[in-house]
Amino acid sequence: MLQAHTVADVRAAEAALMSQVPPGSLMRWAAAGLAAYVREVAPGSGPVVFLVGTGDNGGDALFAAAELARERFVAVAIADPSRVHVEGSYAAQAAGCRLVDSPRGFGVVVDGVVGIGGAPGLRPPADAWRATIEAERPFVIAVDVPSGVDVDGATVAGGSFIPADATCTFGTYKNALLVDPAAGWAVRGALPRLIDIGLTPYLPAPSIEALQAADNRLLLSVLGSTLDQRGEAPTQKYTRGVVGVAAGSTAYAGAALLCVRGAQSGPAGMVRFLGEQDLAARVVDRCPEVVAHTDPAERGRVQAWVVGSGGGDEAAARLAVALEDEVPVVVDADALQHVPDRFDVPVLLTPHAGELARMLDVERSAVEADPLGHATRAAERWEATVLLKGARTLVVAPGEPARVNLTGSPWLATAGAGDVLAGVAGSFLAAGADPRDAGALAALI
Repeated sequence: MLQAHTVADVRAAEAALMSQVPPGSLMRWAAAGLAAYVREVAPGSGPVVFLVGTGDNGGDALFAAAELARERFVAVAIADPSRVHVEGSYAAQAAGCRLVDSPRGFGVVVDGVVGIGGAPGLRPPADAWRATIEAERPFVIAVDVPSGVDVDGATVAGGSFIPADATCTFGTYKNALLVDPAAGWAVRGALPRLIDIGLTPYLPAPSIEALQAADNRLLLSVLGSTLDQRGEAPTQKYTRGVVGVAAGSTAYAGAALLCVRGAQSGPAGMVRFLGEQDLAARVVDRCPEVVAHTDPAERGRVQAWVVGSGGGDEAAARLAVALEDEVPVVVDADALQHVPDRFDVPVLLTPHAGELARMLDVERSAVEADPLGHATRAAERWEATVLLKGARTLVVAPGEPARVNLTGSPWLATAGAGDVLAGVAGSFLAAGADPRDAGALAALI
């Protein structure tokens, strides 16, 4: 599981580590890792320019520039000579780095202007450097984070930042490297390169987590919860959990089947469907193993409900019925318009940006500009777990590290994918996962 930490936690960990090692060790380790990364990813063997800001981020860049100058032409552009890292500046000069005033004409740019301690946005001359980069399109490598992004909030300040093609970060990931929209400007393709500088023993709980495809522990812990008292695998369907699906409508009949198919794809042992007679018949015709109910009073026992996908006008009543059972509930799509002021059961809300905007009475553009902030606000508002769907889906629960999903592709941005996702999440809930784990695993799958 990948982890990211806030700026304050990184700074505290750095201070703790620096008290245990010789002065300058962290900067030397970071600079060596950065220089190696530039060698690896920079296209060609032509000149490289390092954009150098103040503080440690600029120092990292200067020492890396000095090391790289042994093998190729390196220039440095210094934002504020009066506040440059002195030792790093001497090292770059001694190595023969050429002093320039902008990145103009360079095919490779290393952005060491603003590190994790900087405020969002750019100031002179970095704003002018950004305009040059935008016009000439060199290959840009960010040092720790792209300059100008909001590191903790993972937002971008009105375009006042330097987009990167690749990023080399140190010690731990930062929120802006895993969460959109900032993460989308930090790297193309693979994740940023993480350089180990020894911070791990000094870091607290993360602010962001990301499951990976090879990370099996959480999945196995959920599957293990279905074992019987002797630790043996379940021998009948009820032991694995029963998930109820109240989805679909005359207008959106397909949502019922998609949600049921998603529920069948998870670990639950049985799916019950609740809906009108014609819709129930269509579901059973395609999925004969599903037990269908048309009367809410005879809906049968379940360990979790999925409500709202394609629910139309029936979504409010179905949500009320599901909440009566006092079991965990996935609230999706149309049911999101009818959430109560508070929940008495564990709940996973699964909005996309437009739905969350309506729930919070804000513009969709505001949610898209700050998904982490708005998902956190909603989680706190309803004391529930919120799965905010997007290119990098977020799962946010009050008082817990947020989770971001890094898998998938644009092919998932298609009609019906959300219905399937809700069903998979409900299946994990029925198998014993809490809403945060159910949402994270469903998004991963």
